[in-house]
Amino acid sequence: MKTKEQILENTIKRCREKNIILPTYKQMRNPELIPDKIRTKLKNIGLWDLNSLNMFRITWKNEPVKFGGEFGSVNYIELPTELTGVKARILVLIGKFFPTGSHKVGATFGPLVEKLVTGDFDPTTQKALWPSTGNYCRGGAYDSYLLGCDSIAVLPEEMSQERFDWLHKVGAEVFATPGCESNVKEIYDKVKELKAERGDNIVNLNQFDEIGNTLWHYAVTGPAMEEVFNSVKLQGNRFSAIFLTQGSAGTLGSADYIREIHPMVKVCAGEALQCPTLLYNGYGGHRIEGIGDKHVPWIHNIKNMDMVAGIDDEPNMHIMRLFNEQEGRNFLIKEKNVDPEIVGKLDLLGISSIANLMGAVKMAKYYEMNENDVIFTVATDSMEMYQSRMIEEYKRFGEYDNKKAAITYEADLMGIGTDNMIEMTYYEKKRMHNLKYFTWIEQQGKTVEELNAQWYDENYWKHQFAKVDEWDQEIIEFNEKTGLMKQYL
Repeated sequence: MKTKEQILENTIKRCREKNIILPTYKQMRNPELIPDKIRTKLKNIGLWDLNSLNMFRITWKNEPVKFGGEFGSVNYIELPTELTGVKARILVLIGKFFPTGSHKVGATFGPLVEKLVTGDFDPTTQKALWPSTGNYCRGGAYDSYLLGCDSIAVLPEEMSQERFDWLHKVGAEVFATPGCESNVKEIYDKVKELKAERGDNIVNLNQFDEIGNTLWHYAVTGPAMEEVFNSVKLQGNRFSAIFLTQGSAGTLGSADYIREIHPMVKVCAGEALQCPTLLYNGYGGHRIEGIGDKHVPWIHNIKNMDMVAGIDDEPNMHIMRLFNEQEGRNFLIKEKNVDPEIVGKLDLLGISSIANLMGAVKMAKYYEMNENDVIFTVATDSMEMYQSRMIEEYKRFGEYDNKKAAITYEADLMGIGTDNMIEMTYYEKKRMHNLKYFTWIEQQGKTVEELNAQWYDENYWKHQFAKVDEWDQEIIEFNEKTGLMKQYL
């Protein structure tokens, strides 16, 4: 059996061979820290190109172009009252302009790089296993390719065809598990089967329990939200709320960062109403791709939540058509006076992004927020991965016309209410936290001691997030060992 030192030497050699340099979290947060010579080279590289230098584009600050982009401010849009029906300001960070079109390349970077720089993963002999409900395994396969290692993607068979097509394109080994978005246990079962078959030849990078997932959002997404807030805030504005669908709970790590600066912020985790695990200990299937259900992720800091909300997937799909069908866009512009520039950007919101918008509106209405309240959410990906869903909705309901647009606007968008929401008490939070037991202790081999530490030890999460600086130092030392950074300094 190889020692960590031997594995690390293999990794260093592989990176030298493939000219791989790792960005630090500070560089992903502040791309101006990236060496000028790397930034110059990026001018000749496409955003989605399978080029290792694109790891330096794992940031919210990419210029929103397909090829040769530089860096600028955080990509976001502010949705007007005409679209939201509330006075509160709703701002959405845009994930479209990451490589692969989703911020999940950041969520996968953390778990993979942590193991590479510590000698816990050998890219020359082992495959990276990415269990996912969609974008995470895409981000993992992309990062794996850039870092010179093979990958395995495990995701539900009912996910959009575009996801499967892309995974095959980058050479990932793909396994489709039974069911839909909600069938996470089936993913875990396949992972267990693969581990039994292949043993140490694969390393499981489970987004639901890898702290590197939420750590990336703490270190990069949280500061991006704060930067946007500081750039747009008006006199009297306050950072009032964050709404994010639970999913793997990675993105919710941004809320841990924001609460350190704005302790009064309200944080709401969303889930599909058709699978209300947090709300009602419920179960079921749904169509809001990318958010996962029927369990509570190990990395979800439930104590940092204030609220849980259920999002109905049927109105969600109707709004998808309103935002993307030409008749829907015409209706918004001509009859509701929505700025055409904003309407032209609505395809930046994928299905789960629309759910995030719906949740932000629910929060604004529940807390009776006004124009001084600023709410943040995230568009994980765009409609690029969901054109097959548009075709399916066309087959279900036929042509989209002005009448359907008006009904969707009034009933599904303006009609968003405060139903299926829980403002959490101490014991509501504890109930939800305790749900981790059944997945993680009974099925996945975690310990009760750590489960209790997550709840009772006030330093547990602080210690986890403090690892950012440690990992940055290890990344710097790793790059020094490969000797490749010298050419860019």
